[in-house]
Amino acid sequence: MPPFDVPEGDPFGPHNLPYGVFSLPGSAERTVGVRLGDHVLDAGAAAHALGSPYASLLARPTLNPLLAAGRTAWSDVRRALTAWVTVPAHRETVEPFFHPLSEVTLHLPFEVADYVDFYASENHARNVGQIFRPDAADSLTPNWKHLPIGYHGRSGTVVVSGTDVVRPSGQRKAPADPAPVFGPSVRLDIEAEVGFVVGVPSEQGRAVPLSAYRDHVFGLFLLNDWSARDIQAWEYVPLGPFLGKSFATSVSAWITPLDALDEARVAPPARTHDLLPYLDDSGEEPGGYDLRITVTINGHDVSECPFSTMYWTAAQQLAHMTVNGASLRTGDLYGSGTVSGPTERERGSLLELTWNGRDPLELPDGKRAFLEDGDVVTLSAWAPGPDGVRVGLGEVTGRVVPAS
Repeated sequence: MPPFDVPEGDPFGPHNLPYGVFSLPGSAERTVGVRLGDHVLDAGAAAHALGSPYASLLARPTLNPLLAAGRTAWSDVRRALTAWVTVPAHRETVEPFFHPLSEVTLHLPFEVADYVDFYASENHARNVGQIFRPDAADSLTPNWKHLPIGYHGRSGTVVVSGTDVVRPSGQRKAPADPAPVFGPSVRLDIEAEVGFVVGVPSEQGRAVPLSAYRDHVFGLFLLNDWSARDIQAWEYVPLGPFLGKSFATSVSAWITPLDALDEARVAPPARTHDLLPYLDDSGEEPGGYDLRITVTINGHDVSECPFSTMYWTAAQQLAHMTVNGASLRTGDLYGSGTVSGPTERERGSLLELTWNGRDPLELPDGKRAFLEDGDVVTLSAWAPGPDGVRVGLGEVTGRVVPAS
């Protein structure tokens, strides 16, 4: 089937056009690609052939130059790409630059600068609070409804979908153990999240307001922030996650531009506490996204996570992490935190799905409290698009391999 003949309703049709980076068989050369159905368009080659002024941004081994170009360029390039794949007059010129998706190698689509991970789901935060502080009067910490809680992660271990994840080793100590021991994690978990990538940097010492979110953030993608719960439990008091989180964070090979998700914008849950002015989004455009995330383990669906339930929005997270004057850099990545809905079937981590291992999942290939070696975890998602069509998000998958 010609690459232009995308089946009606395909979630990766011309209404979507996510960006990635790919290489061809036998070649180490990487270049920017745009997905259409089950093909990828060499965007730089097509731009050069059509005389586009943005050819220099697209004929690169990473998305960073396009990210840094800013919102006007993002919109112009998207309009041009849409025309290239939909206007019949361009077909003869553009068709030679399509490649079957099954025949290319996908790479990490951008060079990651800093990495920040948040804790933005009230359902997730309450579940975690009930697990670890069952006698607390309130399962949320006192600050939770006043600011988006987050921590800085390790950007050097962000890996593209399909990369194996080596079971991490570290210290762990059960409450009844007399002393810590060292070894591979025995409580390896997932966190189903959505990531956001910053394009345009900001000046150090100047906060980025809510209204500037779309001027700085290029797009979003699925993210799995793998977690070694036993290592984390022993190390995270008082400074927070370290070895229990820094070993791997998997991201999709495809970045969905924000402009492709206009139909998926929704209002966040009602706020129960007054927000300080820099976080008050009552006068802003709807800051949530209606993304439907599916989590599978070894091909078996275990959860359906609704991103529309997230209490803190991506715009609020961006405003909060810059309000102290911290600057943004092109390629900064920030994660939403685990996406969990109000029901058991909507929880985005095994910690919650099994209630810290108490209630193992019954899978066709055996019970799971936490991940075993050889397990393959896949996140996939879609969002409402124009005229009832779905916008697909590129999946993120990873296989657990034994510690060496």
